[in-house]
Amino acid sequence: MKKILIITVFIAGVFTSCQKDFLEAPAKSTLDESVIFSNAGLAKGAVDGIKEPFGQTNSYRGRFIPYYGFNNDIEWNNNSDQANSAAADLCIYDAKPNNTQMNTDNNAWSQMYTGIERANICIRGLRTFGNPTPGSELGQLLGEALTLRAIYYADLMKAWGDVPARFEPITSETLYIEKSNRDIIYKQLLEDLAEASTLVAWPNETSATTTVERINKAFVKGFRARLALVAGGYQQYPDGVRKSTDPDLASDKMYKIALDESRDVINSGKASLDSSFESLWKKFNQEVITAGGESLWEIPFADGRGRVLFSFAVRHTSNDQYHANGSNRGGLAGPLPTVFYDYDETDSRRNVSCVPYRWGAAVNGIAKQELGNSYTWYFGKYRYEWMNRFVTSSNDDGINMIYMRYAEVLLIAAEAANELEGPAAAAPYLKEIRKRAFAAAEHATKVDAYVNALGTKQAMFNAIVKEHKFEFVGEMTRKQALIRWNLLGSSLAEAKVKMTDLRNRQGDYADVPTTLYYKYKADNETLEIYGLNRGETTNPGGDYSSFGWNSTSFTDDKINSLYKSDVNPDSRQFWPIWQVFLDGSNGKLVNDYGY
Repeated sequence: MKKILIITVFIAGVFTSCQKDFLEAPAKSTLDESVIFSNAGLAKGAVDGIKEPFGQTNSYRGRFIPYYGFNNDIEWNNNSDQANSAAADLCIYDAKPNNTQMNTDNNAWSQMYTGIERANICIRGLRTFGNPTPGSELGQLLGEALTLRAIYYADLMKAWGDVPARFEPITSETLYIEKSNRDIIYKQLLEDLAEASTLVAWPNETSATTTVERINKAFVKGFRARLALVAGGYQQYPDGVRKSTDPDLASDKMYKIALDESRDVINSGKASLDSSFESLWKKFNQEVITAGGESLWEIPFADGRGRVLFSFAVRHTSNDQYHANGSNRGGLAGPLPTVFYDYDETDSRRNVSCVPYRWGAAVNGIAKQELGNSYTWYFGKYRYEWMNRFVTSSNDDGINMIYMRYAEVLLIAAEAANELEGPAAAAPYLKEIRKRAFAAAEHATKVDAYVNALGTKQAMFNAIVKEHKFEFVGEMTRKQALIRWNLLGSSLAEAKVKMTDLRNRQGDYADVPTTLYYKYKADNETLEIYGLNRGETTNPGGDYSSFGWNSTSFTDDKINSLYKSDVNPDSRQFWPIWQVFLDGSNGKLVNDYGY
């Protein structure tokens, strides 16, 4: 069982601000910083406190994780077509500063800055009163504090672009500050993560790095590689979508950092792909948190906290044999209906990632799988039915959120190697991803021949973009990747065309069946479905029942709800700063991008 995050000690000397300010500082402690940060046990309690804001009600738990990252070319909020919905507006590139889901003083923005303030205090305390050397307990804790601060900042910039830069604890003089150019923050974070990588241990190298709920060197290096690609890629600045003009963040320099860091992780042998894509996700739902495998770091939630399955699991319409988490849990978002048909039919990731059924109303406590609308799919990576623990909370399930896994490190290495050294250098990393996706008998054609045919940089890049799509459905990493590749707007427009073609069974989807046939397996709850694959149009007969799979309710309005038709997604890559934080900033904060 994973450990519950508890703050065992609080931090001294924190500036206390009013509740309406855009960040809420933690309360003072009776213990002095010199005592806390010179003692590894006390300092660990303070560093654990940096993680506490992740689980706050309107923070990552209930707002950032459920809504950031939608909509894109593989994932959408299943309720995007709801009119006058604040939740839908967050996903269709039409959020307003007064969005009722977000415009609260305890929202994710506030909680992220609370985490940053706690990290700043820990970093100052450890540097001043500890001796945080590589290999020491205090060194590990300083590396964790630096990395956790970088996580909060990376997510702030991912969602809001330019944000205030705070790398020292708040004083009365710095309570109100303006936004900083994010390039300044990127450079600081890259420097911080370089230092952190010298301080923290590899997975399982020490007792501090035996679980994926603690920071380890493989994650720090992988995260630094990811951040370098973001910093050197395209994104919306106040003057348009472009790459940074700061020479320190030039693309070739960022690709070099990404390649060096990702290769360090790969060559270390301290992380690896799970042998099976399905077993990876079963173990995740079973809360296996042992370090050294594919998951590099997870946002840790207590058993009674967190809403990952609550938000994203295959939908359960009632309490049943697998959970008592309440009615209509899961299914907030899902894959676009085209994604299942874009996979190779023999790709082992397809049926894990894309699920066409939900669990119906329980009868005598037992529910069965049932088919629904042809345009409503669910993320099969998240399943109550794969848990070892029976969830009884009305609002939380306690499942962690994977923040980064080794598969991403491999794709980062492939992308950076392709850019700097050419497709032949990228090939081994892409092959490793595809070897797991396909059975050994297919490796000659679908791994070796496929990758070896990618003879140009552009062909290899296109294949990496495509592979990223199939690997990360339901993990909400796609939107930022499309942004840094400068593919967000074009990919979203293409997705609408593809969904129209699917609905009309034309173009690339002309051979997708319009009727499914189903029956229940011997357990009398699991569906056996015929007709999902292209060309499966013959009635299998016997005890199969038929089900229409070309729903007329898949309307233009539903398709167009991927993003608001009168909005250019590339001009709305970020959320606005919420009104409550603008009002509490003493006039220092303003919105860009026409908000």
